[in-house]
Amino acid sequence: MTIAFTICSINYLAQARTLGDSLKSTNPDVKFFIGLVDSLEGIAFENPYTTEFPMIEIDKIEIKDFQEMAERYNITELNTAVKPFYFTYFFRHYPEATEVIYFDPDIIVFQSLEGLINSLQKHSAVVTPHITTPIEDQLTPNELHHLNTGVYNLGFVAFMRSEENNRFIEWWEEKLRYECLIDLCNGLFVDQNWMNFLPVFVPDTLIERNPGYNAAYWNLHERTFSFQNERFMVNGEYQLLFFHYSGYDPAKPEILSKYQDRFELADRTDLTELFGIYRNSLLSKGNAYYRKFPCAYIKPAPVRRYQRVRKFLKKPIQYVIGQLETF
Repeated sequence: MTIAFTICSINYLAQARTLGDSLKSTNPDVKFFIGLVDSLEGIAFENPYTTEFPMIEIDKIEIKDFQEMAERYNITELNTAVKPFYFTYFFRHYPEATEVIYFDPDIIVFQSLEGLINSLQKHSAVVTPHITTPIEDQLTPNELHHLNTGVYNLGFVAFMRSEENNRFIEWWEEKLRYECLIDLCNGLFVDQNWMNFLPVFVPDTLIERNPGYNAAYWNLHERTFSFQNERFMVNGEYQLLFFHYSGYDPAKPEILSKYQDRFELADRTDLTELFGIYRNSLLSKGNAYYRKFPCAYIKPAPVRRYQRVRKFLKKPIQYVIGQLETF
């Protein structure tokens, strides 16, 4: 059995439902779950906004000291910090699962995952690099940004069941328990930089360079899209397996992604249909409705900043060669 899952808070359920629908139509044999970093206690969604996909609330997956993690992180950090813990949960509670695949909620799967599943029968894990060819300008993002934020994009990662992977995931859990921060000055960008170690610690990892995997704003300089024989194609040769709509807001349909300045959506007419499909799905599935729900576990930013400062001040202090250092 193959499990695919995503992680989100209630405010991203329109995206998660869109992903789930795409998997249901293209891969009906894949069991899909939503890992919900939120609480459903006291919440009753209006009829059009209930989801048929099983949601596993974060308090059900047995993360030690989870409340302390929640106090440490903002909503983006927390949603990424729990990723390895969900892998552990699925491998532990679904012994029939031979492979587990993670997709960010802002993804649409367009084709069968058969090729990916076949890869997981030959390789321990599969990741996709942000880019596979050099960038010829200094716009955002470029190679320097990817050095800061990770070689691989963790909107997707897949593992087969193995003891080697269990050890890696356990290590990954402990790193993200405390160091899943957006803190570029200290070499941290949520979970992504830690994944640079995956091909080192798990040598059988497949670095998937097929341009049909994880197409997104960061690799559009090397990919163009077309619709041929009732399927989307990349560079006229590869089937589009999944597109990652990171940074897209259906309320601002003219902006390809808020995280880049290389392309205008109006100039990339090869993307018009792909983004039209996504926008229509988000609007119909209640994007504006879900956005009104605050995450139950996230405190306001000033409170988090205060807690981080207090934690820092509690560290022991000593002078070393005339400089004040903390440990």
